[in-house]
Amino acid sequence: MKRVIVGLSGGVDSSVTAYLLKEQGYDVIGLFMKNWHDDSVTISNECPWLEDSNDALIVAEKLGIPFQVVDLSEQYKERIVDYMFNEYEKGRTPNPDVLCNREIKFDVFMDIAMNLGADYVATGHYCRKDEEVVDGKNIYKLLAGKDNNKDQSYFLCQLSQEQLSKALFPIGELTKPEVREIAKKADLITAEKKDSQGLCFIGKVRLPEFLQQKLQPKEGVIVQVDNNSNLYERAVPNFDSKEEELGFYATKYEYDIEDGKVVGKHQGAHYFTKGQRKGLAVGGTKEPLFVIETDVNENVIYTGEGKNHKGLYRSVLFVANNEEHWIREDLQLKPHQSMEVQARIRYRQPLEKATLYKVENGLFVEFDNPQSAIQEGQFVAWHHGEELIGSGVIS
Repeated sequence: MKRVIVGLSGGVDSSVTAYLLKEQGYDVIGLFMKNWHDDSVTISNECPWLEDSNDALIVAEKLGIPFQVVDLSEQYKERIVDYMFNEYEKGRTPNPDVLCNREIKFDVFMDIAMNLGADYVATGHYCRKDEEVVDGKNIYKLLAGKDNNKDQSYFLCQLSQEQLSKALFPIGELTKPEVREIAKKADLITAEKKDSQGLCFIGKVRLPEFLQQKLQPKEGVIVQVDNNSNLYERAVPNFDSKEEELGFYATKYEYDIEDGKVVGKHQGAHYFTKGQRKGLAVGGTKEPLFVIETDVNENVIYTGEGKNHKGLYRSVLFVANNEEHWIREDLQLKPHQSMEVQARIRYRQPLEKATLYKVENGLFVEFDNPQSAIQEGQFVAWHHGEELIGSGVIS
């Protein structure tokens, strides 16, 4: 009998995952990951992980499977939290959920599972796995979940062949309402439980408050840049090569305080991210202001009026070699090769047509349509149809 370790989070998705595997005849063990217990940086007296681990325990007892809590808070702090603060300080915006899957659930957690004699690790992600033999070798594929509203393949865009080979995603074929229905029929306590918000496993923590406790506030100015600024009329040179052209369009606009007018103050450029609208507290404009750039060195936030402001859009982005990742290693591009794909730069964004161009020091992604708020530190993921084949961190 094959043994599967399920990451039981105390939510309905992982509860149904465990239930389905048990029904399919696997030897199932439930593990709850405790990833955070530094009470100095939570923002409420609620203790969500206690409540969640309790729900996970009740589900495990209902299903008659062994259950234990593993404390991964040390690894979580090192690999996720510290990394996040570092990135924010540099003015980049990390994606903790993608990292949590790569570094915690499918690495540290997977090691624990394998030590418990597991054949597989299962999670409650809405995605599917497939395999195919290519050149005599088993190749694993990561496919979108069947529920279009809930496809979570993006969060797993950094997994490797090795990790995928040991992963199971039992609810990938289902929609969220079907999952809740199964939980109800099986009389699982989590059937009606709301989906958790907040950081992967830190519980109900809102990011700005979380950051404020670690990054020191420092006052700076908010500058509004006009949509008709000369900045956006930059002369396009004659390019000697496609690479030169891509390099030009991937370069972001350089702003200076002189390029606009000071319209307000802020408490630290590192709290803001591109495309952000809330928290600026500047009135008097017809349309809301959006952050178009943050300068953490000078501590200035540049904003533009309206969501169609030119400063928000770019059609080319770059991924450096060390941050380029292929789930399908067999499809990896060599320098000077290109590939047509569909790509997204954030979770829940519809896939957009794009072309990958491989160069010596990395990879350009050129979108057919300009993309709003391309954010350094976030992940771009590229697909062939419903298969996610690779991803990278936006430079």
